[in-house]
Amino acid sequence: MILSLFKKSSDSAPVYAVYNAIVAQSRQPVFYAEWGVPDTVTGRFDMISLHMALVFRRLRSDDQAIKDFSQAVFDLFFKDMDRSLREMGVGDLSISKRIQKMGNLFFGLLAAVNAAMDSRNMQALDDVLSRNVYAEIENPPVRKLSQYMVEQSEFLGGQTIDAIMAGNLSMEIQTS
Repeated sequence: MILSLFKKSSDSAPVYAVYNAIVAQSRQPVFYAEWGVPDTVTGRFDMISLHMALVFRRLRSDDQAIKDFSQAVFDLFFKDMDRSLREMGVGDLSISKRIQKMGNLFFGLLAAVNAAMDSRNMQALDDVLSRNVYAEIENPPVRKLSQYMVEQSEFLGGQTIDAIMAGNLSMEIQTS
C-alpha cells in the first residue's frame, strides 16, 4: 500500500493532452442540443466513452509502447470519473462499485463499437448507439451519430500514432 505512493505515475503531458482533447470533443453542444444525447452525467459519460473508443480503435496495436500509452489514457479517464463521482457526493464505499460498473460498460461499448465498425455495418452501429446512448430517447437521430463516428474514425486514421502519443490529437466535429 505505502509503496504505491512511490510508484512512478504513468500520467504525462501527452496523456493529459489526449484525454483533454477527447473530453473537449465529447462536450460539443451539437451532441446534446441537436443530436438528442441526454445532457446528463450518464450522457456525458457515454460521449466521452464513444470518443475514447474511437481513439483506442486508432491506437490498436501489438506494440507495447502503444498499449502502455492507451492504458495510461484509460487510467486517467477512470481517475477523472472517480474524482467526478466524489465531487457529486458519492460515498467512498460505493465508488469502487460504480467505477467497476462504468469500466464494464465502457469495455462492452468498446467491443460493440469495434465489431460494428470493423464490419462496416451501419445498422449494427445504430443499434449499439441506440442501446448505449439513446436508451431512454424515443426516435433519436441515431444515424447522425453513427455517421459522425465513422467520419471521426476516418479522420483519426489520418493522424499518425506517433503524433497522437506525443499529445497531438485532433478531433473534428462533422455536423452534416
